[in-house]
Order: sequence, then structure tokens, then C-alpha cells
Amino acid sequence: MNIALIAHDSKKELLVQFCIAYCGILSRHSLCATGTTGKLIAEATGLEIQRFLSGRQGGDQQIAARIACNEIDLLLFFRDPLSRKPHEPNETNMFKLCDVHNIPFATNVATGEVLVRALDRGDFDWRNIVNPKSR
Repeated sequence: MNIALIAHDSKKELLVQFCIAYCGILSRHSLCATGTTGKLIAEATGLEIQRFLSGRQGGDQQIAARIACNEIDLLLFFRDPLSRKPHEPNETNMFKLCDVHNIPFATNVATGEVLVRALDRGDFDWRNIVNPKSR
């Protein structure tokens, strides 16, 4: 499965800790992330991560483009809902694209844990049947 990882600045450390906790599961999948987030996770976990630009420089849009092409199977976007971000409209579009392509996404650690445990059980294997070309 192709998993995208994004986090707002105030949630980056939480996503790093999440990836450390679920490193065993995540290591069996292809990971991509926005620049700074990917760097922090890779340094902390040793996971191989395809890094795009930082979010402010368009990395979130690069991931959104992969979502639009149905090339992402799971999005973990740990966001800070209490502080307004200058690129927040892009997030709404990204979530809309996930809905269009039936891509599960989590915006917080609680939902992230549910989705990663489901991934480990094979609950998302239907993505391989529905979308075999992106594998």
C-alpha cells in the first residue's frame, strides 16, 4: 500500500512518535511525506520515505496530485485544528479527493491508530482489487 504522511508543525512530533510505535507495520508499505515531516520520520525510524517539497512550498499539493491520480491508499494527516494555516484550503481539497477515490484518511492519532491496525489486518486489501494499476 502507498501511504502518505503529513503533519502540521505542532503535530510533527506526534506523527514521529506514531511512526516509531507503528514502524513494524509501516515498514511493509511504500511511504511518502512532505519534506520536513518525511525527514523527521526517516531520521527517527530509519524508514524509507519518498520526500516531496515542504508543505508550504507545495509538498501537500504534490501529495494531493497523487491522491487525484488514485496513487495513494491511505493518508495520515495529523493536523492542528485550532490554528489557521495559510494553505488550509488545500487541505479541504485533499480530503475531498480522498472521498472521491475512497481513500481512507486520518487527521488525528486516534483515527490513525484505527486505520494502521486495520491496514495490518489486511482490511484495505480491497484497494489492490479496485485499483491494481497503481501497485
